[in-house]
Amino acid sequence: MGAVDVLVVGAGPAGLCLARGLADTGLSVNLVELQPAAALAEPAFDGREIALTHASRQIMRTLGLWERIDPAQVSPLRSAKVMNGASPFALGFAAGNEDADPLGWLVPNHLIRRAAWEAVQGQAGLELVDGARVTAIETGEAANTVVLDDGRRLSARLVVAADSRFSATRRMMGIGAQMRDFGKSMLVCRLAHEQPHQHTAWEWFGYGRTLAMLPLPGDQCSAVITLPPQGIQELMAMDDAAFGEAVTGFFEQRLGRMRPVGTRHAYPLVGVYAHRFAGHRYALAGDAAVGMHPVTAHGFNFGLQSQQRLVKEVATAAARGGDIGASAVLARYERAHRLATRPLYEATNAIAALYNDSRLPARLLRGAALRAAHGVAPFRKMIAAHLTQRAAG
Repeated sequence: MGAVDVLVVGAGPAGLCLARGLADTGLSVNLVELQPAAALAEPAFDGREIALTHASRQIMRTLGLWERIDPAQVSPLRSAKVMNGASPFALGFAAGNEDADPLGWLVPNHLIRRAAWEAVQGQAGLELVDGARVTAIETGEAANTVVLDDGRRLSARLVVAADSRFSATRRMMGIGAQMRDFGKSMLVCRLAHEQPHQHTAWEWFGYGRTLAMLPLPGDQCSAVITLPPQGIQELMAMDDAAFGEAVTGFFEQRLGRMRPVGTRHAYPLVGVYAHRFAGHRYALAGDAAVGMHPVTAHGFNFGLQSQQRLVKEVATAAARGGDIGASAVLARYERAHRLATRPLYEATNAIAALYNDSRLPARLLRGAALRAAHGVAPFRKMIAAHLTQRAAG
């Protein structure tokens, strides 16, 4: 079997967007995924709401994803508040008046996955290899060969891993990663509440737990509760009535009484940053390159950027008749994506470590930091521009 141009391992949102980004390059693409095609076509609700920046929405428009998402399921984010325990000081960000663009948009993860799947249907030169697990990658001078669990061998001039922050193919290629296990788990679920949320997101760093409320359409929000795994297990085991009472208490009835309106989902909190984003005819994209702690909500935004940067370098090389898997091509991608992601990755981990530390020095430090930031408008404006990926102006 002849080699295709690009083989992407993983048909999650990052992998599908990468495949879609290659649509107009004339390159042939194989997309290898463990899940069956039926599961990709109808992704299950997983509790996660993705906060999309202005830059990400533009990328999704370019890829043809944004218009495939029901506008009624998209919630604009107009303001955000960061609170520290019982402190009266809150670090706030606001979009401005009602006519101003929002800070960002909240979109259910499963709808992004579905839109990405729909966008690649019928794409010329794209072949899906579903229900297949990669067991080995053999490097070659002109192409790499991916070995599947059923014995098939697929060759490509460039292999891209988009198979999660715990990427198996990253390890097969001998690329390590900096992993930070925060020792916590995150529970996400949808809740109905009595008071309007005014399209405000809340991040509340209490002592022993971290809480977030993300505004959804109507009088509903997505609650994100971070606790040690045992505490999350106890919440998962509660019936709906007891769980609603517990969460209402957690949020001190800021939105009145709350009750669950969907399933609960728990995830471990582990940050990942690969030691390298490229190898011999090999590149990492999405969470396989950078897996973010959710506190700054930039995980999928970085995933979209990674595929955009990689597609740019690959498409440029292809248009010039060059080698799309050449080390110089991949080095340019790696350098650009590292410069764009490393500062926020480190800052996010520092914030998460500080605000999950209940010891007195950390309490005093984070209280002082919030009070200082609260009074410096240009600083707040700069942070808002960075997090929304919109010019500060």
